[in-house]
Amino acid sequence: MQNKEDRLAITHLGEEQSKYMNAVVPPVFMNSLHVFDSLESYASHQEDQAYVYGRAANPTVHILEEKAAALEKGAAAIAFSSGMAAASAAILAVCHAGSHVICMRDVYQPVKNILNRYFIPKMGITVSYWDGIDLNRLEDLIQDNTDMILLESPATFVFTVTDIAGAARVAKAHGIKTYIDNTFCTPLFQKPLTMGIDIVMHTLSKYIGGHSDIIGGILVVQDEELGKLIRETIRELFGGILGPMEAWLGIRGLRTMHLRVEQHQQTAMEVADYLEHHPKVERVYYTGLASHPQAELIKRQQSGHTGLMSFVLKGDPEKAVKAVNSLNVFEIGCSWGGFESLALCPLINYKKEELEFLNLNGHDSGLIRIHCGLEGADVLIGDLEQALEKI
Repeated sequence: MQNKEDRLAITHLGEEQSKYMNAVVPPVFMNSLHVFDSLESYASHQEDQAYVYGRAANPTVHILEEKAAALEKGAAAIAFSSGMAAASAAILAVCHAGSHVICMRDVYQPVKNILNRYFIPKMGITVSYWDGIDLNRLEDLIQDNTDMILLESPATFVFTVTDIAGAARVAKAHGIKTYIDNTFCTPLFQKPLTMGIDIVMHTLSKYIGGHSDIIGGILVVQDEELGKLIRETIRELFGGILGPMEAWLGIRGLRTMHLRVEQHQQTAMEVADYLEHHPKVERVYYTGLASHPQAELIKRQQSGHTGLMSFVLKGDPEKAVKAVNSLNVFEIGCSWGGFESLALCPLINYKKEELEFLNLNGHDSGLIRIHCGLEGADVLIGDLEQALEKI
């Protein structure tokens, strides 16, 4: 069970009902601008950073930001129109032309794409890749112009876990900013800012939204000046603010997140245990299993595991395709974190060198990633059983 402060932040923080005719649910502010009684009032409100124009700030968005900041134990949160808008803003806020970035090899693929397709050719940024495990190697990769370390823990595809506090200590000793994608754990099961990380990112389409009906992203920081830079220079001028309706749906999703992630976790634990003992399964990757090679580190920095895992079948990797195509309840889709269960073979078309880059082998191309939704463990295990019988 999550702590009392988190549950109160989810349900009530930032919702000043007296301002909204005592409505128990805050309204959706769909307006693009706010008007003032006089030019003098307008001028003074600009200086006070009050609500003026929707590209800069919105009351509904601000409520979501207050909740996210409190949950992550941060000083400020800034909401964006997508997770990639948030991730890109973090890099833009910290790096400059000629910066060096250290990036975990298995971070979210679009983050590596924007490094390769934009920041490297357009800004002259250089990138070194790290396995996310060896802190001595992380130290060795640091250069005089290293400005940022990009992390994700646990990371897709085999749920490698990084020593977050250790990586943060290395970075701070060299004056380097750290960023982590904390979407998997949610702020309920892991709080990287308390371990020394500078910027935490969440994709709202996953557990915060929880219903597969919104796209959005949010950054949370401890440094208020960094938050101001991200909000007023990067988000406002690039125009990437989250829409008010999406923010309202995010608030709605937060209200039940603590209940949903507990259920996702409970179901996933049963499914992972079933798969780990199945004779046709070679290996299961799930942070909740005692067999995870980093189980002790996980206990130190995570308080939960949510519903995402992967596994590899014995034999020909092509068996994975047949297994996934034979599933009935699990649907085929690239996302996760919603109410529905999903399955995918994300590496099936990876080339040998791409697998080696991720420290995987050819057999791992048949890796099956599943998200355990809210249908119940008995339903999902039954679906997996009938699919595995066909291979």
